[in-house]
Amino acid sequence: MPAFTHGADHEQAMTKAGVLIEALPWLKRFRNRIIVVKFGGNAMINDELKRAFVQDMVYLRLAGVRPVIVHGGGPQITKELKIRGIESEFRAGYRVTTEESIDVVRDVLTDQVGAELVDLINEHGDLANGIAGHEHSLFIGERMIKHIEGERIDLGLVGNVTEVDPQRVIHVLAADRIPVVSTLAQDGGDIEDDGSGLLNVNADSAAAALAIALDAAKLVILTDVSGLYSDWPTASLSSRSSIPMSCANSSPVLSRE
Repeated sequence: MPAFTHGADHEQAMTKAGVLIEALPWLKRFRNRIIVVKFGGNAMINDELKRAFVQDMVYLRLAGVRPVIVHGGGPQITKELKIRGIESEFRAGYRVTTEESIDVVRDVLTDQVGAELVDLINEHGDLANGIAGHEHSLFIGERMIKHIEGERIDLGLVGNVTEVDPQRVIHVLAADRIPVVSTLAQDGGDIEDDGSGLLNVNADSAAAALAIALDAAKLVILTDVSGLYSDWPTASLSSRSSIPMSCANSSPVLSRE
């Protein structure tokens, strides 16, 4: 009598079952808790990874976790600037943002990246709402000043988040939906009635600020960067050293007050 063998579908099902079993303690621990997830890296430009990310977020939501997605849009912004004939410039690791390019940043983040994520999530049901970071006073910021080797670096309309009003995000969560937040801030020193005075803010920093404001149980950074650097951006690529995760909690920059 021939021996019974399992097919590829059976092996795949067993793998998925194993993952679900391993996830049970984590799901129990974070049930009804807020998890802020910063979406970035190759997943932003790879359709397969993008859909896998969306499925994970929907799974968390249906399993009782309350995910909040915060996204940037670096690759898409660069592409759109090129299409419009606007040069991209980076200094000290940040995109120099002009009055001309800030409109592109806003359009890409809200109308392209954020809208696509919301649409992909809502393919699984009416589950997501997009939120622009510069609206509802969600993110208020101030212009960033960088000094590299004694030289003042002018980054234009690039800022740090100084204030967070999470009420709009809390409202969306209360409706059992997934907030999808773009990372523009209103310039606290240049608030105009016409909605101008925008700042381009780093998505990692914005996600961290929002996580604190929401008293989130966890902040997850999805990225393709190799790690945290102790000397970015002053050293050459070959001499940069990454920080072991065991040391991250002891860093005064990373520690929560």
